[in-house]
Amino acid sequence: MTQIMLTGSGGQGMILAGIILAKAGILDGLNVTQTQSYGPEARGGASRAEVILDTDEIDFPKVVAADVILAMTQEAADKFSPKLRAGGTLIVDPAGVHTVPAVDGKVHVVEITKLAKEVTGRTVSANIVALGAMNQACSLVSPAALAAAVADSVPKGTEAVNQKALAAGIAAIGA
Repeated sequence: MTQIMLTGSGGQGMILAGIILAKAGILDGLNVTQTQSYGPEARGGASRAEVILDTDEIDFPKVVAADVILAMTQEAADKFSPKLRAGGTLIVDPAGVHTVPAVDGKVHVVEITKLAKEVTGRTVSANIVALGAMNQACSLVSPAALAAAVADSVPKGTEAVNQKALAAGIAAIGA
């Protein structure tokens, strides 16, 4: 079982990223749960998507101890990093996380928002860059399933630019 939290603020696309990751898990034949939570403010309020991927049945749909946490804002990093299990992976975007919380695990500082702007011209694709980086760092789903889930989930006409964003996230982590 792999438990994942994608956290940030409303408008950063964490909910969509969680849905895309869940779709990729389904394409890979995994059992999947996906839940979401966001503040009443929508844009600017806290936002969180949780995804659980497992080859076995999933008994509880919420993340108890995260294997992977993506934090796009300082508030998200501070609030959710204590949920990271020992040996887990924390991925942060320095555009929003200025002080990386101490964790018992791996930390990747990835210029997610900056890469999105450079590669696509828009920061709105940061969630797709984040998915690429997260999957490259943690091997959550197959690259083919993730690419297919992105293509199926983004607005029509933006598939190519979102595939560029995905590739940029993968490249940010390296082999």
